Amino acid sequence: MSRKSKEEIAIIYQQMQDYICKGLEEGDGKGKFIEDKWERSAGGGGRTRIFENGAIIEKGGVAFSAVHGPTPEKILNKLGLQQADFFATGVSIVLHPHSPMVPIIHMNIRYFEMENGVHWFGGGIDLTPHYIVPEDAAYFHQKLKETCDTFDLSYYPKFKNWADDYFYLKHRDETRGIGGIFYDRLSADSDEQFQSILDFSLALGRLFPEVYTYFMQKNSKLPFGPEEKAWQNLRRGRYVEFNLVWDAGTKFGLDTNGRTESILMSMPPQAEWTYMHQPKAGSREEFTLNHLKKGIDWLAGNL
Repeated sequence: MSRKSKEEIAIIYQQMQDYICKGLEEGDGKGKFIEDKWERSAGGGGRTRIFENGAIIEKGGVAFSAVHGPTPEKILNKLGLQQADFFATGVSIVLHPHSPMVPIIHMNIRYFEMENGVHWFGGGIDLTPHYIVPEDAAYFHQKLKETCDTFDLSYYPKFKNWADDYFYLKHRDETRGIGGIFYDRLSADSDEQFQSILDFSLALGRLFPEVYTYFMQKNSKLPFGPEEKAWQNLRRGRYVEFNLVWDAGTKFGLDTNGRTESILMSMPPQAEWTYMHQPKAGSREEFTLNHLKKGIDWLAGNL
């Protein structure tokens, strides 16, 4: 088995973008993606597909990119790398639903290679419900565990803890949502291992529309009112804070002179910040805040 080239991986990830977009359009039942092709002046480009005003998805994006060129000094210093040109390709997704009963979801799968042979895979998928529902959290994490276990039994516990640490708003002392899995700098010593890590990333890509279609069908018809919409906008505000203050992908894109519109497609259509907001005692909002913590075993069923 020969190792896939970076160009072949880019084509495979383009095909995954197609697969995910098709699944999301079918799940929403109304909206369609609009494609925006772009080129990066320093090398490469991509296809950003934006979804707006669907039946269930209010705003979202599924972006593919394959960029290359000299590695910026800031990236070299941050990652401890020697000077060499880089190549990076991947698919990144964020979806914001109309209903506060449907969660925000994010996924990213990516491959990074330098001309000196340094390479790795990274990615992750996490769920940010506006209202935490234990059975939904258990479903999500069970699906992730099943996918991880197919490749390596150590993946789920290791990557779940990594996600808890990564998707964390330090300045708020709260997690962004119920986490998921996150991994980075997975490199291979053999062609077989390389293929396995690539296949793992593709399995996550195939899982994405399955999981989100489940939540769209299950939760989009649940009733809500102005109070729930106000809470949704507050939680969207937390999402913005994480993406602009802590997210490494956002920083990498901007530091490599990426396309700003595509990088910031993850922003919700609107968000709010209410000074010193405190949820009512015993409310679903309070339950949610009390469970935005690291280290929760969502599969235990004892929340």
